[in-house]
Amino acid sequence: MRTEYKIFAAVAVFLFGAATVYGLYTHNTGNISGTDHGYEGGVEWVGVVALILSGLLCTMCAGFFWFVARRIDLRPEDREDGEIAEGAGEVGFFSPGSYWPFGIALAAAVAGIGLVFWMWWLLAFGLVCVIVSSCGLLFEYYSGTRHPEAHL
Repeated sequence: MRTEYKIFAAVAVFLFGAATVYGLYTHNTGNISGTDHGYEGGVEWVGVVALILSGLLCTMCAGFFWFVARRIDLRPEDREDGEIAEGAGEVGFFSPGSYWPFGIALAAAVAGIGLVFWMWWLLAFGLVCVIVSSCGLLFEYYSGTRHPEAHL
């Protein structure tokens, strides 16, 4: 996890630096070319705020990975003497035939369409469907035919 938090921290530092440079650049350039495109000078706040929020998001991810890295042992990819063969083996369990991710994507698309066209009822319906389908994915192996006790 050390590699991950270093990457996210570096990206966050870059984004904060880019926000500073972008803010200074847009403040100082103003209307240099003599053509007015509806921009009267000053800082272009949308770009600055977007870069700052992106930097904060990367900082949050870096903090999470740093917190996790302190609590677990070093992985092979975090050690200088780590070998590729040390990372072999089972990575985790992935559902072989679940339809719930498709349901989540469909519900998120419905919620997105409701948000774009500001149809509050469609947005609410889509968000409820996202919650229901996420719960379906989460509890897929705790109920129904895939429940471990169902095969006894």
